[in-house]
Amino acid sequence: MSTQEFHRDRHIKFIQELDSKVTKQTYEYWLLEHLRLNGLYWGIMALATVNALDALPRDEVIQFVMDCYDKEEGGFAAFPGHDAHILTTLSGLQILFIYDRFDVIEGEKKDKILEFVMNQRCSGGSFRGDKFGEIDTRFVFAAVYILKMLKGLTQEIADGATDFILRCRNFDGGFGLLPGSESHAAQAYTCLGTLAILEQLDKIDNRTPSWLSERQVLPSGGFNGRPEKLPDVCYSWWVLLSLSMLKKSHWISFEDLEKFILECQDLENGGFSDRPDNQTDVYHTCFAITGLSLMFSSKYGMKPVDPIYCMPVDVTDRLST
Repeated sequence: MSTQEFHRDRHIKFIQELDSKVTKQTYEYWLLEHLRLNGLYWGIMALATVNALDALPRDEVIQFVMDCYDKEEGGFAAFPGHDAHILTTLSGLQILFIYDRFDVIEGEKKDKILEFVMNQRCSGGSFRGDKFGEIDTRFVFAAVYILKMLKGLTQEIADGATDFILRCRNFDGGFGLLPGSESHAAQAYTCLGTLAILEQLDKIDNRTPSWLSERQVLPSGGFNGRPEKLPDVCYSWWVLLSLSMLKKSHWISFEDLEKFILECQDLENGGFSDRPDNQTDVYHTCFAITGLSLMFSSKYGMKPVDPIYCMPVDVTDRLST
């Protein structure tokens, strides 16, 4: 069996079995309860990209998402009974949007979600993740994204978020999680994604795509998140998305990256790992598949993905309506 082929059916089965009765009996399944709603989004996104959204029971998926809704806080939690967080709120809304089921949050729930997001706003344009106060550019991106989806984005919020994001930019062109923090490829994506939603990418110069393109580690062909680190298949998504937003994806080798991604497949059980021969998981499976789609959607019979919103393009088209 060749690693240079994309084994679609095995990857679909891998995602389906993540919630099987056998899997639920493992210690690892419950240990990752705090990532359950995020994990569901990663699986749904991967399935949507390979045109297999019906591989999971739609009604059960929607029911689980709504079971994670925090009636008191207004956002979504990672698992029923957990506290709401801005990242899991975004994942929940992305799932509902992919299924075109925003009707389940219309009215009071939508207002409560908007209230939850606005309650996380801090001085200086940043957002915290939840009531416990951690601030991170990921949370700014999630807040702006959610407000865009729910039509609650104002000019005041946009100006504040833009100012904060630009203060997180470093001399090398990368971005950190806070002003003065080390440049990191995933943070670069959240910062550029925020600016893209706010139509402020014109404030970025060529230092940023230069730093991003230097993340391609040869001879592996994969990307790393920071200088001198090992390549990781998830950065096939974060770096490639960022370069795509900046219209500089031609600065890297698609062929080398494609080879690295395909080498991270588990040819027997499906799924992708961070590097060849490591343990597979749904996070790396999602971003390996979407990375391939961003480069070669027609070659692999995948849906094109949106480099800003991390959803299929035919889904994000609805954001403009």
